[in-house]
Amino acid sequence: MSTEHNTQHRGHDDREKPEHKVEVTVNGKERKIRPGTYTVAALKEELKVNQDLALSQDINGTLTPLADDAHVTINGGEAFFSGPRTGGSSNE
Repeated sequence: MSTEHNTQHRGHDDREKPEHKVEVTVNGKERKIRPGTYTVAALKEELKVNQDLALSQDINGTLTPLADDAHVTINGGEAFFSGPRTGGSSNE
């Protein structure tokens, strides 16, 4: 019985607390996501950025390319830019 009560109680708490999200920008557009650490691939999914595009982050005025397997911590206020990947052998 106590398990049922805890489950019900936890569900009740979840409804009372609003989901905490912070604002980030992607290509100048504001998006709200949960704070925390993401792989870049997971962050692209959360931000609805095409996985085929490169993602860069503006860090203190410097645009820094992010590898898909890198980790990014979101606290709010971060700025990202997506675009075609550069390099590789597509220039034929």
